[in-house]
Amino acid sequence: MTAPITTLVVDNDAEFAAVAAKLLERESGSLVVETATDAREALDRLEDGGVDCIVSDYEMPGVDGLALLGAVRERDPELPFILFTGRGSEEIASEAIAAGVTGYLRKEAGGEQYPLLANQITNAVSQYRTRAELRENELRYERTLTALHDTTRELMRAGTKAEMYRTAVEAAAEVLEVSVVAAYSFEPTAGRLEHVVSSEDAGALEEHFERGESSVWEAFSAGESRYHEDVTERPTGAPFARSELIVPLGTHGVLLACSERIDGFDETMTELLYILSANAEAALDRAEREELLRERERTLTRKNEDLTRLDHANRVVRDINRAVTKASTRREIETAVCDRLAETDRYLFAWVASAEADPPTPTAWAGIDATYVDRLREEGRDAPELALVEQCLEDRQDRLVRNALDDPDWERRRREALTYGYQTVLAIPLVDDDRAHGVLVLHATVADAIAEGEREVLVELGETVGHAIRSVERTRSMLTDGRIELELRCSADRLLLNRLSVTLGGELSLVGAVDREDDRLVYYVEGPTSEAVGSLPERLATVDSASTVSGDGSGPYEIVASRTPFVEILREYDARLRSATAADGETTFVLSLPRRADPRTLIEELDERYPGTELLARRETTDDPSSTALGRDLADVLTDRQLEALQTAHYSGFFEWPRESTGERLAESMGITPPTYHYHLRAAERKLVELTFDSDSI
Repeated sequence: MTAPITTLVVDNDAEFAAVAAKLLERESGSLVVETATDAREALDRLEDGGVDCIVSDYEMPGVDGLALLGAVRERDPELPFILFTGRGSEEIASEAIAAGVTGYLRKEAGGEQYPLLANQITNAVSQYRTRAELRENELRYERTLTALHDTTRELMRAGTKAEMYRTAVEAAAEVLEVSVVAAYSFEPTAGRLEHVVSSEDAGALEEHFERGESSVWEAFSAGESRYHEDVTERPTGAPFARSELIVPLGTHGVLLACSERIDGFDETMTELLYILSANAEAALDRAEREELLRERERTLTRKNEDLTRLDHANRVVRDINRAVTKASTRREIETAVCDRLAETDRYLFAWVASAEADPPTPTAWAGIDATYVDRLREEGRDAPELALVEQCLEDRQDRLVRNALDDPDWERRRREALTYGYQTVLAIPLVDDDRAHGVLVLHATVADAIAEGEREVLVELGETVGHAIRSVERTRSMLTDGRIELELRCSADRLLLNRLSVTLGGELSLVGAVDREDDRLVYYVEGPTSEAVGSLPERLATVDSASTVSGDGSGPYEIVASRTPFVEILREYDARLRSATAADGETTFVLSLPRRADPRTLIEELDERYPGTELLARRETTDDPSSTALGRDLADVLTDRQLEALQTAHYSGFFEWPRESTGERLAESMGITPPTYHYHLRAAERKLVELTFDSDSI
């Protein structure tokens, strides 16, 4: 429907003006005609606004029609102005055209000229409105382009994706002048589009769109825009939406615009949203690339820091290894380790707790005063440090406190941590293959100061120190003649000899045992002849095979069984089994321990694993130094196979006369061919003879 055209007729003859207004409105229903009797009244009405066209007489008192035209042109150079006069001449017409009149029409008697005047008014206003609309569209387009340029700059300056989404949504809402604009980002982990931000008037929108759900997901997955000019269902969750435009932002997400009108997006609006979306996608791509670069830089920085720490740790470990190899006592080893670690910039102080004390207590330290150590000894198990040490000893795994100031278990140590200036605490077990000797505890100044690679190097250091401690203690025990001899009795059903004595009957004596590479032990047991020996594997799950060494029922039994806790405990305490006799489910055995060992702890551990273990006697003994040295040297020069071949021959009666077992039988027992067995045995015999006779004493 055409908008009404408000026309102002100016004539000093009020009656004529009224008639003209009536006739013009009769000619065109779109005309709304008002009247004025002089130029001042006409200009005042023009100031009020809403006048689309002025029809003025030429001859008027005071200010004539041309003067009024000049005043109107000063206000609006293009407002339609028709000079409607009874006095006409070429001179007046020429003046009117020069002044910018829109039309010129002479008054005539009758009403024949009014259809022509109405037509001139309608055409002039139509052209005026068209030009005004074009100018407004041009201005709006310029403002839109300016806004898009400003938005592009904001997108490029934005530091995060969230800022970019918000900038794009605000710009789209302003440029398109629609009711709803929202942004959804794609979350790869969840596999869905999640709501990020929306315009102020958006109301309730869907929080996310699952895979394959709704037109929004369809547009995103296809990578193509979707325009729905008449939305009958509400996939967006906006009940006031009548049309929607969905534009993907590459792999980042989508922009969703909704209008309250059906077919509410024209080509210009669609193109503008495409441009805005392309700019937003480019900004998001840039942000993603920059984030990837920053992440790579952070990763490289972390790796460089870790490599620096690791290189530093390796240098320290090499230095410690050199010091450890020169140490001749356990105390020297522990002191050297603590001193070297405390001297570095990486660690604030270090100390070692011995596993032989109950509870474990510090035996060596560096970088910290004795007051701290005394505090630990006074508190005992209540100290979080010693609780950490006991956990480390129990599972033989390192333990890390990343920040003692935040750890609830270390709340009582907060003041000391702040006073001494540490946050990270690392406990490393000092272990060898058989036992844990103690724990090395390191303190570092900052939180989470020890990286994974550095931690692994320190754990390896703990194993090296554990083996070094074991080596010096063994050496000291070998050089010391005195040993402790314990005579024990055990009636526990779990003990293998007790079960063998019940199964085979009679009294059994353990001749010896050979440790095999396959984690099995071969027991050589003497006892009365029993037909039950062949059924031992079926009756006892621990036993893999059982037979007599001679094959004809004579000689000791050869029993291959799994390694038992009894053997592991003896190894842990460097205990030697001197003898063992079992009868009727009860075994009496004699153990030999180095003087440094704690017999009470050994007996308690045996009784815990094998209830019913009791001490019968304790004696002080002295080893033969020459035999001890020979045994140590023999273990050093023989290979594992050579030692196993020699022990097997000895315990099976191979060296007896007549022989109780043959080389073929022993080779079968070891799972090798007879020539190979004899090769290992003769090599062992040769080395034994060389150790015995090739000396400087001859």
